[in-house]
Amino acid sequence: MINYSIRMLLRRLHSALLVLGFALTLAASAQTPPAYRYLRVGSPSNIAAAPHPGYALMGGGTDLDQAFRFLCDRAAGGDLLVLRATGDDDYNPYIHKLCHLNSVATLVIPNRAAALDPFVAQTIAGASALFIAGGDQANYINFWQRTPVQVTLNAAIQRGVPIGGTSAGLAVLGEWAYTAQGDQPDDADLDAKLAMADPFGPRITLNRNFLQIPILKAVITDTHFARRNRMGRLLVFLARLNEPDGKPLPAPGIRGIGVDQGAAILLDPEGHATIVGHGSAYFISAAHATTGTQARQVVEAGKPLSFGPFVVDKVAPGHSFNLHTWSGDAAQYNLSIDRGTIRSTSTSGVY
Repeated sequence: MINYSIRMLLRRLHSALLVLGFALTLAASAQTPPAYRYLRVGSPSNIAAAPHPGYALMGGGTDLDQAFRFLCDRAAGGDLLVLRATGDDDYNPYIHKLCHLNSVATLVIPNRAAALDPFVAQTIAGASALFIAGGDQANYINFWQRTPVQVTLNAAIQRGVPIGGTSAGLAVLGEWAYTAQGDQPDDADLDAKLAMADPFGPRITLNRNFLQIPILKAVITDTHFARRNRMGRLLVFLARLNEPDGKPLPAPGIRGIGVDQGAAILLDPEGHATIVGHGSAYFISAAHATTGTQARQVVEAGKPLSFGPFVVDKVAPGHSFNLHTWSGDAAQYNLSIDRGTIRSTSTSGVY
């Protein structure tokens, strides 16, 4: 009888310990913060809005009021969401003061665990305008590609939600993107000389279809353009993509867009682009290079690049360009690369 009572007591104690352990597990789980960070100003709840598509391509540096007003106007009074992989909510007070919107929020998605959280996709899906901040585009590719973040962003683009990006955020807007996934954590040192010395160097990493913006199909972009001497590397990207043999990236007809620091391209879905800010935009075609008009083409690993000619349309602030016709109010000149050195027909040089 005593043994039975002891056994019953032990069983009850065991059950109580199991319940306590489960409760402690739930409590610990509840206290574990989510992998993402979400910070918001304005109304705590989204409203139904009817946004209009449009694309703000910002070259980096000081933020441009005109570019954000462009996105805000197309958000139709709804909710603008800033996306980033690192950083804080610096944009929230700036945009909230600048624009008349229901809310402005920042969603920091710093890893793949955050990108897989259902709240993240739900939040992106509810936005009336989207903006991808600067930083490191390698993070956007490594953390967000092949996750619900990528799927939800492209679904938003398809239904007409306006989207913009600055610096690294612009770098991922085209069909093709330089991903900065080489052996250096920061791509700032991949300048013209380094890129043209070996067009297949390990730091020249290209990616396709992270985002699918129809008017930016067959386009690769670059930022901080003249300030960081990036013409040469964008020409290398175009040579790699347009090289007649197409190995290993057969994609003839790809064009390039470079945006100066402090400038932005405001683009509508029909291809009409206006340049604003302090700096120029460069619209670059390699179509003539693929016709064999230049006898000497060398796009090989370990050898200085020889490729061209590239046709450059340089568009100043206040002027326009049409991406469908690839023409506009521009100063036009040709560039060629000869054994790793740029040759220009412009009297003002490369830029």
